[in-house]
Amino acid sequence: MLVRRAYKYRFYPTGEQAAELSRTFGCVRKVYNLALDARTRVWYREQRRVNYVETSALLTEWKKSDELAFLCEVSSVPLQQTLRHLQGAFTAFFDKRAKYPRFKSRKKSKASAEYTRSAFRYRDGQLTLAKMREPLAIVWSRPLPEGTEPSTVTVSRDSAGRWFVSILVGTTVEQHAPTDRRVGVDAGLDSLVTLSTGEKITNPKHERRDRARLVKAQRELARKQKGSNNREKARWKVARVHARITDRRRDHLHKVTTRLVRDNQVVVIEDLQVRNMIKNGKLARAISDASWSEFRSMLEYKAAWYGREVIAVDRWFPSSKTCSACGKLVDSMPLNVRTWTCTGCSTTHDRDVNAARNILAAGLAVSACGAGVRPQRESSRTGQSARKQEPSAARPKAIPAL
Repeated sequence: MLVRRAYKYRFYPTGEQAAELSRTFGCVRKVYNLALDARTRVWYREQRRVNYVETSALLTEWKKSDELAFLCEVSSVPLQQTLRHLQGAFTAFFDKRAKYPRFKSRKKSKASAEYTRSAFRYRDGQLTLAKMREPLAIVWSRPLPEGTEPSTVTVSRDSAGRWFVSILVGTTVEQHAPTDRRVGVDAGLDSLVTLSTGEKITNPKHERRDRARLVKAQRELARKQKGSNNREKARWKVARVHARITDRRRDHLHKVTTRLVRDNQVVVIEDLQVRNMIKNGKLARAISDASWSEFRSMLEYKAAWYGREVIAVDRWFPSSKTCSACGKLVDSMPLNVRTWTCTGCSTTHDRDVNAARNILAAGLAVSACGAGVRPQRESSRTGQSARKQEPSAARPKAIPAL
């Protein structure tokens, strides 16, 4: 299967390269904000939508002005690409898939710039960007697929000051051999996920493990005088702790999702509304640390790559309150109840394992009969969607034999 796949590497720019990229990041942010402001003004004044072609013409006019002449000092390709990104953001907004685009902030927004094929040279394993004389000093942690040519290069700098380059190539992914194994997945906090097989995968809780270090770094930051060099150094320390937590969490999620996709033909999950769930002040921190949304995204694009299927069961399906043996529905099930006994068949259930089995049963019922299925959100990486069960779909009374 031919897919577009991004390979991310860390690199160490020279002082000249870092200055050039920093200028490019600033210009990209400036053009994005100017174009967003122009499109918003036209809408409120004339009730008319401005497209990419019009913003591209505006960019040409901005470069001719004295105030924005500095836009000519950087490569024009990243500036054009940010206009395309803005067009995509408005398309998602008008399709009701996203909120209205927001202005980019110098401190909070990600610093990045995208270069297309005309703005970089890749030769003999060396990558040279436009406006630069020397190639980037990339740490090639893994080679690019043999015979591939980069189509897009995205350079970014995170809040911890680390530089990364993401190289997009078209490559062939060998799909896994078909298997008859299917699994239901129940997301949790004590265990990251519980499988219908009874296995529980531990939640490493990376943020909690590094909380003491994070608190110390944040306390030191709060003591520094605003605008001082010492405050900037303290801010870097806080950012590095956050980066460590993020990297370890993402690494663990990759290992778990890769294993699930490799071992199972069908993976059934819940369609959780994480954005609403984190409004719970008592659980918000733990839910964010579990990163269920990223877990689902990884499952979806890996399943699309390797010929597997992901089915999302509706969030209102009472998986925890339904007996997986006889189908009896309990009126209520508080969160502190971890094991319970069904009054209908006297079966004792582990709450999470029972939920995972019900999720699997519901997903297999949808997959078998095709009733009550509607398109789910598209993955930004694959363009494909998971399958989702409607609330009106019949609830299975027992798990089908595997």
